[in-house]
Amino acid sequence: MNVAVLGTGFGAYHVKLLKSIDLCGRVVVFGRNDAKLAQLEKQLNVEIARNMDGILRDPDIDVIDLCLPASLHCEVAVKALEHGKHVFCETPVCCSVEEAAAMLDAERSSGKRVLVNRFIHFDPAYAYLRESCQKGTYGKLLSLTLKRETPPLWGDLGLESLHVNLMIHELDFISGIMDYPELLSAWGAEYEDKRQSLVRAAFGRDGAIAEIVSSSGMPDGYPFTVGYEAYFEAAKLVFHESDRDGAADSVLIEHTASGEQRLVLGEVNPYAKSLEHALKSFEQKSDSILALENAAKSLANALEIRRQIKQK
Repeated sequence: MNVAVLGTGFGAYHVKLLKSIDLCGRVVVFGRNDAKLAQLEKQLNVEIARNMDGILRDPDIDVIDLCLPASLHCEVAVKALEHGKHVFCETPVCCSVEEAAAMLDAERSSGKRVLVNRFIHFDPAYAYLRESCQKGTYGKLLSLTLKRETPPLWGDLGLESLHVNLMIHELDFISGIMDYPELLSAWGAEYEDKRQSLVRAAFGRDGAIAEIVSSSGMPDGYPFTVGYEAYFEAAKLVFHESDRDGAADSVLIEHTASGEQRLVLGEVNPYAKSLEHALKSFEQKSDSILALENAAKSLANALEIRRQIKQK
C-alpha cells in the first residue's frame, strides 16, 4: 500500500516504521520544515511534498498517515476520506465529540476507513492482560488499576488537557476489555505549575471496577512510568515499566496459588505493530480494535472526566 505521512514531528518516526513494513510501498512525507524534509529524503529515501492538497488528490496514494496537531485531524481526515483515502490517525483522534461524529459520518459516506493508533493494545504486557480477560485464564477480572506518570516533559498537561493527551491510552485499553464501562467518578488536582495535573477516574462494568491514575507533575528525574495491578478470582497480575533516558525497565509478575512467577513476553514495538495491523486491515477489509468508533468512545470518556472535574 502507498502511504502519505502528514507531519514531520512524530510523523518522522512513522516514516521509519513504514520503511520496515513489507506491505508498505511508496512513502510520501508532507511537512513545512524544509530541513526535516531534506533529512528524511536523504536518510530514508522517501518522497517529500509541501502541498497537502496534491497528496490528497494523488490517485496512487492509498493511506493518509495523519500526524498533524489534533486540532487539524477532523478537517484533514474528512478531506482524505472524500478523496478516497483510508486514514491512520494519531491520538488523540480529534478534539470534540462533534468532530468525532463528523469523521464517522465521512467514513460511512466514503466507504473508506479511519483507524486510530491505539497502540497500547499491542504492547505485550497489556495484550497479555486483555487476552487473560477474554480467555478467563485466571477467572473473572474483579479490579484493575492502571497508572501513567511523567515529569513535566510534554508541555501543558493541566486539567484541561491531561485526560485527552495522556490518560487517553488507558481509556483506550479499558474500553477494549470492559466493553466501554460506565464512568463512576472523576477527581483532579493541579500542581503548583497549573500546566501539570493529577487525575483519577473510576469505571465499572458487570461488577468489575477499573481505576486510572495519571500524573504529569512528577518530580524532575522521575522516570516515565506505566503499569497496572489486575485482581482476578484466581490470581493477581502486576506490571511495572519505567523509562529513564531511553532505557526501559519492565517486569510482569503473576501471583497464583502456585506462587509468584515472572512472565517473559516477546519484545514487540507496539507502534510498529499497530501501524502494520492497520495497513493489513485496510487491505483485507477486516475488523480492527483500532476502529474510529472505538476511539470516539474513549474520547467521549476523556471529555466527560474533564466535565465532571470542572463541576466540582
